Amino acid sequence: MDDSTNAATIPMPKRGSGLRTWGGAALHLLVVGLLIGGVPDAAGPLLGAVLLLALTPLAGLLRRRPMVALVLTLLAGALVAGAARDHTPGRLLGFLASDLVVGVIVATRPRRAGIIAVVLVLVVECPAIALLTSGPYDLMSTSLIAFLSLGAVYLTGLVIRERREHTVDLRSKEVSEAVTAERLRIARELHDMVAHSIGVIAIQAGVGSRVIETQPAEARAALRAIEATSRETLSGLRRTLVALRQAQPDAGDGQAPLGPAPGLADLDALVRTTADAGVRVEIRREGAERQLPPDIDLSAYRIVQEALTNVVRHAGTGHCRVTIGHGAEELTLEIVDEGRGTPGGAGRSGFERSGFGITGMRERVGLLQGRFSAGPRPGGGFRVEAALPLPVTAAAAEELR
Repeated sequence: MDDSTNAATIPMPKRGSGLRTWGGAALHLLVVGLLIGGVPDAAGPLLGAVLLLALTPLAGLLRRRPMVALVLTLLAGALVAGAARDHTPGRLLGFLASDLVVGVIVATRPRRAGIIAVVLVLVVECPAIALLTSGPYDLMSTSLIAFLSLGAVYLTGLVIRERREHTVDLRSKEVSEAVTAERLRIARELHDMVAHSIGVIAIQAGVGSRVIETQPAEARAALRAIEATSRETLSGLRRTLVALRQAQPDAGDGQAPLGPAPGLADLDALVRTTADAGVRVEIRREGAERQLPPDIDLSAYRIVQEALTNVVRHAGTGHCRVTIGHGAEELTLEIVDEGRGTPGGAGRSGFERSGFGITGMRERVGLLQGRFSAGPRPGGGFRVEAALPLPVTAAAAEELR
């Protein structure tokens, strides 16, 4: 992440805070004046502690003008240390306040500002230490403490800065992944919705074009099927587009109402649509039916819908069987046909290589941590199998015991 981005993410102060900011700076200078003229005999550690506490009024200035706050703290540390009558190295503890300001600048401001702050501190503190200490031992020990203190706050600021940048990167990555996942979900929904309907419409249009001269009644039935399928598909697309354009779930009037997501309870309408395309569907249900979670119910419906679409478009058969097993731990789906599409042939294999149906079904099952398989049957035809894990209810858990 570049420095300009970091600087841009720093919140701007509210309007009207200038008086508090500069008032705090004036209060800080007042405290410094009292230390110089009022308590010159105070011990060095006490002066340093007071200067650290005097950073509190500078909070607003540190947020808005951190370099100005650093200059003030350096000036305060130098003046107080020079005016103190305590000639021990402890009077230089006033520079700890400026070191803390450096840490804040490194953590919240661009890297260049942090480097400038460190250089500024060294330019002021090094001469002050050289002038205000006596003897090589005091000079060496005081210099070591000053450098260690400055290094500690600088490294602490870097760690805080890197954590913040890492958090921002993670948040951006999560948003990007969420957007990608939502796009894939919408793509699967649109594919499953449109592919089935277009397959049925194509079959009916072919039937109508062949019998329109010889069997007008059959042609009219095909046209009615095309009309009904088209209306149903347009209604589904409208619901999807409204959901995408809707900014809030409780948007005002004028929005088209959103219908419920389809589920296994809507298989009868799907069976009728498939029958209109010339494929009779036999539904078998095994086990005790119970309320399914919405995501599993929708995924199960879409898997059956896509499998039936494949039968209509690629199998070349007039019959298929759908078996739905309601188990205590998983929902199983099996769609079997006896068509002639086989790998290496011109029908089904071409779909498997270039289409998105099998991939979409596998993705749906994978998102639910289930099992999926699809392939030709040994005796001919094609089989699609899926197992979707179910949450164990209290009743089911009691039966398992």
